[in-house]
Amino acid sequence: MRIGLLTEGGYPYATGESGLWCERLVHGLGQHQFDLYALGGSGTPRPLPPNARVARTADLGGSDTGPAARNLLERTAFGDRRAARRAYGRRERRRFVEAFHRLALGVCGENATGAAESTAGPGENNEAGTELGSAFAEGLYALAELARERGGLPGALRSDDAVRTLESACRAPGARRGAAAAGLPDHLAFVEHLERTLRPLSLDWYAEDALGAADLCHAAAGGTAALPGLLAKRFFGTPLLVTEYGVQLRSHYLSAAGADRSAPLRTLLAALHGRLAAEVYGQAALLTPGNAHARRWQEKCGADRARIRTVHPGMAADRFAEVGEDEESGDPATLVWVGRAEPAKDLIALLHAFAEIRARQPDARLRIVAVPVREPGSGAYLAHIKGLAAQLFPDEAAGAHAVGENPVTFEELGGPEAPTLEDTYAAGAVVVLSSVVEGFPASLVEAMFCARATVSTDVGAVVEIIGGTGLVVPPRNPRALADACLALLREPERRHRLGAAARARALELFTVEQNLAAFRGIYLELLSHAPVRHRPGDGVPFAHPAEAHVPGSWAHKAVAAGTGAPDA
Repeated sequence: MRIGLLTEGGYPYATGESGLWCERLVHGLGQHQFDLYALGGSGTPRPLPPNARVARTADLGGSDTGPAARNLLERTAFGDRRAARRAYGRRERRRFVEAFHRLALGVCGENATGAAESTAGPGENNEAGTELGSAFAEGLYALAELARERGGLPGALRSDDAVRTLESACRAPGARRGAAAAGLPDHLAFVEHLERTLRPLSLDWYAEDALGAADLCHAAAGGTAALPGLLAKRFFGTPLLVTEYGVQLRSHYLSAAGADRSAPLRTLLAALHGRLAAEVYGQAALLTPGNAHARRWQEKCGADRARIRTVHPGMAADRFAEVGEDEESGDPATLVWVGRAEPAKDLIALLHAFAEIRARQPDARLRIVAVPVREPGSGAYLAHIKGLAAQLFPDEAAGAHAVGENPVTFEELGGPEAPTLEDTYAAGAVVVLSSVVEGFPASLVEAMFCARATVSTDVGAVVEIIGGTGLVVPPRNPRALADACLALLREPERRHRLGAAARARALELFTVEQNLAAFRGIYLELLSHAPVRHRPGDGVPFAHPAEAHVPGSWAHKAVAAGTGAPDA
């Protein structure tokens, strides 16, 4: 089977959880041929197995792309520079304006987000939402047809025609209040963002030697990454499978990048991404969220429950086997936290909880192990947390601790004190997660592989992951967090029992092997329900009976019978 694997900013060019999952999928399903289509792919790709190749890449740089990068983008993604910028004739301009008007009406209309539609009652709101969704889809595919036939769509989307059409849609009867309040700067910013979002419509991927040759399109994310799969389905009838371990719409809502945008612009952008998510979910043959939390987001956006199947992400368990089998490892008075040091992790609540733990159990210690992050400004939050720790736990000059020793230590993963994840989890007795926002926290699964008891806040997919093998408390509640941690620190038998149950659960549900087995079956299932397509050179199945290839005196008669020719 030939799989068109659609990624955005990931495999085979980038690292991270998404890239690791794609790499395991490609290596683990060696019986299939993978053609990789990478949006945002640049640099040197990672080594690929024999059953994979990079079919197409496109650098979808932002508005701040430099002249050299922009020139390269226009040459590679959009073809000739002049072709991408040429003005449409009167007929093409009319087609563009009509298509863009339909798309803009779908974005600007009331109930423009899939979440709003799904919570509406069975009355006019649902009907209006369905009509607006149809308008968005009609406009989207009309723009795709225009780009396929004539090119030039990126320039048209930034044109005066697009701005005037958007303004008209924002002022139309029934438009959302936030959209109606948008001014010219908002319209300009929106069409620029829309052009970047819809750049896949202008790629040269939709041909018989590209996505037209795929038996199945597998998008490793929703949103922009799934757009090529939508068009492959429309142009060639190729089934689309969408896997989301982090919901793109949720990521848009939580992104801090738009904090300085105006309220009307945020309304328009949220509506755009909500509409795009609803269309992707509606057209996908199957959706495979990584957890029930992501599944609920998809259902809120209008996805059909019958076409949703949860497939937990696979993680490598072998590296944690030695720690998991050693029940006595770890300091029985040490708590461990592992992750990215950012506000969503609520380390402030963790420190206040540990202050209470320390008051009730003086020998308790807390290790905060931060994953290295090289983004600008990423160290500000960690510096703030270190300052708070210094205030809450001043260096002790006497008692059970040596002079200058602090019960809270800050380390970086890969450093001398925490060289590997295995060493980090092995050093403590209880692993703590204090987040206020989470998707699928991988650190919990790693702790479970290591047979560690856990205390977590009830956010994201935490309850689904833990499943009764750890303690769960409300977020932003330091007292509850402290009580749960103390309960496990003081009851070693309970702690060991929960850790063993956690390891058994993780080995059953969250390994690479179970993930590969699930997708192996899903691929065959989707292909079995897809219509048969004959490509040039494939020939016609069963045109010649098997007996025609067997030597013997009757072979000629078998060929004659199979072709309908009279016997000699």
